[in-house]
Amino acid sequence: MFSSGGPTLRELAVQALSSVERGYDLLAPKFDRTPFRTPDTVLDAVGGVLRRLGPFGSGLDHCCGTGAGVGVLRGVCTERVVGVDFSAGMLERARAAYGTAPTGPRTGWVRTDVRRLPFGADFDLVTGFGAFGHFLPRELPALFAEVRSVLRPGGVFAFPVAAPPRVGSAGYWTVYGFDAVMRLRNALWRPRFVMYYRTFRLPHVRRELEAAGFEVSTVALAGPGLRADGSPRCRLVVARAR
Repeated sequence: MFSSGGPTLRELAVQALSSVERGYDLLAPKFDRTPFRTPDTVLDAVGGVLRRLGPFGSGLDHCCGTGAGVGVLRGVCTERVVGVDFSAGMLERARAAYGTAPTGPRTGWVRTDVRRLPFGADFDLVTGFGAFGHFLPRELPALFAEVRSVLRPGGVFAFPVAAPPRVGSAGYWTVYGFDAVMRLRNALWRPRFVMYYRTFRLPHVRRELEAAGFEVSTVALAGPGLRADGSPRCRLVVARAR
């Protein structure tokens, strides 16, 4: 499924009928061979923008998964990088791929629920790549407030947001259909598996970030390219802690 060595349809079905945590534990060994991993073009583009904004001292990758975002942080942070996730399976893969390096910032891994981060205001930069669909819109105020609490004054919370697919396009119906199936699944089956693509919308996200104490701007990411109307396919949200 998706690519050689990727998960089978049966494996994806088992994952989808599990909890979010258990599902990612199961998917972890093959996660990097699925479309769910953030593409390298986006990772590289984000790294380029952050290098212009930095350097930063300490960095935290929020919902780090198998560690690709930690690789970005290592290129822009000088002191310490920490990856946090609640899936033991994903963290195991991240440690294997990005565990420690002989040079550069020291790297650590913490298993935790990102809604209750076990840190003080210790970081200059927090990144997030592709995990916000696991949080319902009503959870964003508390989620963003928690990120704000671990940033030093002037620290940056940065994450890419893809442009929504054009209404009526194949991408639009794919995303719409996925969310509809997920809502039906969660209405009929427990435990829930929260993963929605249409709930994390930039205007709403901007308002919630500002309410949580951030000054918000966006930067077009060149790597993913442009849509047919000339607008960027992906933007980097740069939220600076007031």
